[in-house]
Amino acid sequence: MNDADADAAAPGSPWKGWAAVAAVSLGIFCLITSELLPVGLLTPVGDSLGVSDGTAGLMVTVPGLVAGFCAPLVTVGAGRLDRRLVLCALIALMAAANLAAALAPGFAVVLAARLLVGVSVGGFWAIAGGLAVRLVPERHVGRATALVFGGVPTASVLGVPAGTLLGELGGWRTAFAAVAALGFLTLVALLLLLPALPADRNIRFAELPALLRDNRGVRAGVIVTFLVVTGQFAAYTFVRPILRDVSGIDAGYVSTLLLGYGVAGVAGNFLAGARDARRTLLVVSAALTVVLALIAVLPGAVAGTALLLAWGVAYGGVSVSLQSWMTRAAPRAAEAASSLMVAMFNFAIAAGALVGGLAVDGISVPAAPLTGAALMLAAAVTVWATSVRRREPTAGVPDHPLGVARAGTEVPNKADG
Repeated sequence: MNDADADAAAPGSPWKGWAAVAAVSLGIFCLITSELLPVGLLTPVGDSLGVSDGTAGLMVTVPGLVAGFCAPLVTVGAGRLDRRLVLCALIALMAAANLAAALAPGFAVVLAARLLVGVSVGGFWAIAGGLAVRLVPERHVGRATALVFGGVPTASVLGVPAGTLLGELGGWRTAFAAVAALGFLTLVALLLLLPALPADRNIRFAELPALLRDNRGVRAGVIVTFLVVTGQFAAYTFVRPILRDVSGIDAGYVSTLLLGYGVAGVAGNFLAGARDARRTLLVVSAALTVVLALIAVLPGAVAGTALLLAWGVAYGGVSVSLQSWMTRAAPRAAEAASSLMVAMFNFAIAAGALVGGLAVDGISVPAAPLTGAALMLAAAVTVWATSVRRREPTAGVPDHPLGVARAGTEVPNKADG
C-alpha cells in the first residue's frame, strides 16, 4: 500500500491513522491483560469460590486453549468481513465476558466467561497484527506495527500487576469489572477511530500446514514459542504461591513486587528491541532456565525479589523476539506465519498453566518453576541447534509459491545476522 492508499484508509488528517493504530494497540493491551489477569488473583479467587490454586489456574488454561484454536480460525473465517466490525465485536465480547466473571456466583460461570475471553483474544490478536499497513503511510508501517504489538508485552508485564493491585485493594471482582470497563472504552475508541477495513486478501487453511512443512524457520519458531511460553506460564501462573511459600514474602507485598516485575519487563522489551531474534532468544531462554531454577530453591525475601526482577527483564524480550523471528522466517507470508505464532503462543499459555497446576497440586509449589526451568533449557537447546543448522549453504534453492524457500530453509535476511 502506498501513502495515498493509507491516507484514504484514514481520511481527514494524518493523526487519524496513528490514533487508529493506538486504538488497536489498546485493544491488544486490554485483551492480553484480560487473558492473564487471574495470574495475580489465583489465591483470592480460589479462596472466594472454594477451589484450589491448581484448579483456579484453569482460568488461564481455558482462554489460552480457546485462543489458540481461534487465532487461525478467525483469520481464515473472517476473511470476507470488514475488519473494523470484527474487531469491535471481539472487544465487546471480551468486555461482556469480564463483566459476567465479576458477577459470577460460582467458579463454573467464571470458567464459561473465560472461554469467551479466549475467543476474543485469539481472533483479535491474529487480525490486528496485519492492520498497520492499512492505517498509516508505508514509510511508517514498521513503527506502527511495533506499536500494535507493543500491547502484548505491556499487558504481560504491567496489566497483570496493576490488576493484582486493584484486586487487593477492592477485591478480585473489582479487578474483573475494571477490565470490562476498559474493554467498553476500547470499543468506543475503535468505533470512533478505525476506518472501514474491508478484506483485501483471504488466507486459505492450506497455507498454514504448508508453512510448517516447507519452512524450517517457521517450524522452529513455533517449537521455540511453545517451549518458552509453556515454561514461562508453568511458573508465572503460580508466582503468588511461589513468592509466599518459597521466598517467604508476605502476601501484602506481592502486588508491589509484580509491579517491579512489570517495570523490569518493559526494560527487557526495549533491551531486546531490534536485536537479532535468535541470539536474544538464546540468551533469554538460558537466563530464564537459571532464574526459574533458583527461585524454586532459594529461600528469603531478598533472593526472591532479586530473582523476580531478573525474571521480568529476561521475559520482557520474548514477544518482540518471537514476532521478529516469524517475520524474518517468512517475509512474504508474514500474516500466515504470525497466525501460527499467535495460535501456539496461546496454546502454550494454556499448557503452561495446566502443567504448572498439575505440578503444584501433585508435587509442591517449587515444582512449577522447576518445570518451567526444564522447558526453558529445552528452548535454549532448540534455538542453538536451529542456529547451527541455519549456517548450512542454501544458495540456488528455488523460491516456494508461498514466499518461503524450499527444502525447509529460510529466506536469507541480512539483519538476521
